[in-house]
Amino acid sequence: MIWVNQIVQGVLLGGFYALLATGLSLMFGVMRIINLAHGDLAVVGAFLVWWLHDRGLSVGVSLVIMLPVLALVGVVLQRVLLERSLRAGVLMPLLTTFGLAIVIQNLLFEKFGADIRSVDIGSLAFDGWRVTDQIYVGKLPVLIFGVALALLGALQFFLSRLPLGRAMRATAQDPETAELVGINARGVYLCAAAIAVATAGLAGAFLAMRATFDAYAGPTLLIFAFEAVVIGRIGSLWGTLVGGVSIGVAQTIGAQLNPQWSILAGHLVFLAVLAARLTVSGVWARGGFKAAVGIRS
Repeated sequence: MIWVNQIVQGVLLGGFYALLATGLSLMFGVMRIINLAHGDLAVVGAFLVWWLHDRGLSVGVSLVIMLPVLALVGVVLQRVLLERSLRAGVLMPLLTTFGLAIVIQNLLFEKFGADIRSVDIGSLAFDGWRVTDQIYVGKLPVLIFGVALALLGALQFFLSRLPLGRAMRATAQDPETAELVGINARGVYLCAAAIAVATAGLAGAFLAMRATFDAYAGPTLLIFAFEAVVIGRIGSLWGTLVGGVSIGVAQTIGAQLNPQWSILAGHLVFLAVLAARLTVSGVWARGGFKAAVGIRS
């Protein structure tokens, strides 16, 4: 029963990783940009919710304010940085977002220092339901998992059913042809960047509620998000949930075996999946990293 409990906790933890990875997957799926500043943008969301809550606003109101602010940040970043870097080739967006990550980390450190912080959400952080004597389900992890499911479902419906979502999918497949049939590719990219950064901020807000964070927490978050995206195949929204749950379960089972193995177990699962795809695809000699991580041409 202890192992069942660890699997349940891992699945719920995977919901947080899936939420964190959603924006990274969406941005690559639409614009073919691997945003190396994704984790740091999540930390910006965490700090903004913490700052608003520290000034007397409720967590809910802080979230309502934070999400449009982060969406606006995404629009500005797309117009000022990403749009220009995309014209310069595949490597330039990586360098641009890497530099952006360093700038964000240092700005946050300058403003808030190196102190570790968290958002006080009262009893929600500890309350839960006891299913059996050995299985306890926390309310906050269930809430995060539910939000992740709702967000993924809403984005899937948006991309499949709504005109703007279909335009986004068309632009992702072939931006030049999409523009020939009247789709504003520039506007689609702005929308995708806004959604991606806002979802990163949402994940950061839940990080602030469930754990602690500091100005330099972004790179660790980026690693977890990237691993979840790769396991689930880059550009697949529901795949991020599979990837997130895989990492979460691996971490909780690793922690049960040895507390020091928690983070390592998640990384080992990522490496095992990557190695298996390389082997199955038979792309070692052809340098097929794209096929291994699931990037569709």
